[in-house]
Amino acid sequence: MKILWLTIMAAAAAWGQTPDIDEIMRRVALNQAKSQDLRTNFVYHQRQALKMIRSNKKVAREEHREYTIAPQFRRVERELVSFNGRYEFKGQYLTYDKPGYRYKGVDLDGDLLDSLADDMMHDKNGKDGISNDLFPLTYHRQLKYDFKLVKTGEFRGSKAYLVRFEPKQKPKTGDIEGGAVWKGEAWIDADEYQPIQVATSLAWKMPFVVRTMLGTDFHGVGFTVTYQKFADGLWFPVTYGGEFDIKGLFFYRRTMTINMVNSDFRRTDVQSNVAYVVEDK
Repeated sequence: MKILWLTIMAAAAAWGQTPDIDEIMRRVALNQAKSQDLRTNFVYHQRQALKMIRSNKKVAREEHREYTIAPQFRRVERELVSFNGRYEFKGQYLTYDKPGYRYKGVDLDGDLLDSLADDMMHDKNGKDGISNDLFPLTYHRQLKYDFKLVKTGEFRGSKAYLVRFEPKQKPKTGDIEGGAVWKGEAWIDADEYQPIQVATSLAWKMPFVVRTMLGTDFHGVGFTVTYQKFADGLWFPVTYGGEFDIKGLFFYRRTMTINMVNSDFRRTDVQSNVAYVVEDK
């Protein structure tokens, strides 16, 4: 009986051991793929808020967009259902009712807002529309990063692993498009090996010659995405946002903020809703 008891205790101890970081990330990559496939059975509502803020803290331009989102196997389909925008001109705010509006020949705020929104929230290669490069948890993105298990603890009521990541190689100028240029931390659910929250900041630094000769730079570039469980193996990103400063050609300075909230999740095969709503903060 003593030998049997010791065997049971040893097996329980082994079962409760924390996997190493390679095993954790292997399971995360596998479950990310499974969860993305399950999402194709749902449609949901997405609200976006984008702002360009001047150095004096006044809003130069802002847009509020609402979409119906239908995840597909390798992409997302989106339908714009509501839009309103405004821009500041000579101390007054003028409104417009469609994306891509330009009120003058060279409209830097409009061009940047549209371009960054497309890159960060309408990525054709991102299965949720969120840029594929920002949160390197899928198998192919993991290959370019080093991961470290920081600790095991409780996060949002669940046992979770805090994982830190950074590029395997120091980012170069050419890596800004599609390369490994992000560093950050992720809380990983210890039971389902799904991300609960991921926060990133830019590991890449604008080259000195560009900052000095052209007066162009980015500061405080970083993003956070949170996920919510809806069923076994099915997790959705429910909030996503970031804020960063842009300086261009010596005279142009803006702070851009983006915020996205997903809600009203509905199955496409049955007439039922998933009861989860994210409140505005």
